[in-house]
Amino acid sequence: MFRAITGRDILQTEAIMFASLAFPAIDPVAFSIGPLSVRWYGIAYVAGILIAWWMANRMVDADRLWPGNKAPMTRDVLGDFVIWATIGIVLGGRLGYVLFYDLDRTLADPLNVVRIWNGGMSFHGGLAGTALAMILYARKNAVPLWSLIDTVSSVAPMGIAFGRIANFINGELWGRTSDVAWAMVFPTGGPMARHPSQLYEALLEGFLLFAALQIIVWRSNVLKRPGLLAGLFACGYALARIFSEPFREPDANIGFLAGGWLTMGMLLSLPLLLAGLWSIWRALRQREPEAAGGETGGNGRQE
Repeated sequence: MFRAITGRDILQTEAIMFASLAFPAIDPVAFSIGPLSVRWYGIAYVAGILIAWWMANRMVDADRLWPGNKAPMTRDVLGDFVIWATIGIVLGGRLGYVLFYDLDRTLADPLNVVRIWNGGMSFHGGLAGTALAMILYARKNAVPLWSLIDTVSSVAPMGIAFGRIANFINGELWGRTSDVAWAMVFPTGGPMARHPSQLYEALLEGFLLFAALQIIVWRSNVLKRPGLLAGLFACGYALARIFSEPFREPDANIGFLAGGWLTMGMLLSLPLLLAGLWSIWRALRQREPEAAGGETGGNGRQE
């Protein structure tokens, strides 16, 4: 049965429309050099990767953190992997977005795949692309795979945080309508005030998760059980994403799933949560090396 619209409904709608913060209209183009335009979106990804690389270098410099008190890779090895990781993030993130969120439009306009400057990256796709890059790089360079995965997992949230900030600057992936004091009217989100869900995700999936993982790295022996930190990252991100989804407006071309409560972000995070739990279980079953050399062999590397 339809319910008649009351004066209270109108007042609540007006509150959502007008009781909001002004969206800080930031030009998506940071600067231009002739015909070349450099966008904040690209700068955010580069900044996230560089900061993550710097933090990862600190970790491989600290032998005490690793199995057998010997880092399983050098700065040079890690530096070479950054290129592989960047390719995996960009290709995987874009293909994941196209497959999971924008397939119909891409089938109608195949060139949409390469229009990355307009936004449209999937974390889960980027994760899959980076995972493939790690597997291939570890095999090619005889690097212990799980230690490489742990290293990347410990710093990945910083890249996620910058990516979400870029979403906010682009005015995309905004939240659901709300009357909270910090709600905003986004340029592409209609007249209704909405949650700045991109900033929620930057905080939860990015900065807070990064801080938590770094505290665990430097104050425990987590890296001495390869795969444990990767599992903690996977579970942490999945739970943060699932928690954030109720504040985020589902993509218009997908909407809600399973009767109006499940979103694509939640659906894609569930396998990640299970994989994280498996990785934690697997790592805790392994005996921690007690001394240099230990189970790692003479070069201190554990397979």
